[in-house]
Amino acid sequence: MYRLLLILLLFSSCRSYNANKMFKTPKDYEFAMDTTTSITPLVYLIQPGDKLALHIYSNDGFKLVDITSSTNFTSEGNTTMNDVTFSVDNDSTTKFPIIGRHHVVGLSVREAEKLLEGLYSKYYNDPFIILKVTNRFAYVFLNDEGKGFTVQLNNDNTSLYEALAEAGGIGEMGKSYKIKILRGDPKNPKVYQADLSSLEGLKTSELRVLSNDIIYVDASSRFTKRLTTDILPILGIVTTLLLIGTYINR
Repeated sequence: MYRLLLILLLFSSCRSYNANKMFKTPKDYEFAMDTTTSITPLVYLIQPGDKLALHIYSNDGFKLVDITSSTNFTSEGNTTMNDVTFSVDNDSTTKFPIIGRHHVVGLSVREAEKLLEGLYSKYYNDPFIILKVTNRFAYVFLNDEGKGFTVQLNNDNTSLYEALAEAGGIGEMGKSYKIKILRGDPKNPKVYQADLSSLEGLKTSELRVLSNDIIYVDASSRFTKRLTTDILPILGIVTTLLLIGTYINR
């Protein structure tokens, strides 16, 4: 009976660990090939659903108008400026102040800035536009710590190192040689695998992070630790009960 309880507890511990894993792939799974490590920089193209922060300046650096930010008053009487964002609708257009709706989907941020500079030049002398996509994120899951992080992508060429650093890095039990990157349609994503454990692994690893990428760092089993912290105390209680039962039955 004692051995049976031990087997059941060990099996339960293994199942508990495996239940925490995400994005499992078969052993013979063929991961997608890396296509983003070329010398040519990646350029993000504006998509429906994006949020755009717009700032309008003159070329001497003086801000022209106060339509691109909102003012909040704090309890201490101070003021803070917040960006006003403009949504890119499903019809590929965005409604901007003064100039109205214009098509922006498929343009790079720089191309959209040039377009807006031309449109706003009808109302302002030599305007200078700064446009930023504010809802570009990647999602990092660290199985080692059981935590998830949302990492904002502030440029077109965010590296895997930057995203992992922003999420706190790889933990003690994290497998640096087994990092998965899921990209594309969540129901049928392309899955890449990165190996950051060696210089050789870097040559074939996915090192760029794109919007809505899911980064998952697998972790080594905590079986030994679980055996010490979870199972042994229970075994102690079971042993005590068995000894008491044996003594009573004498």
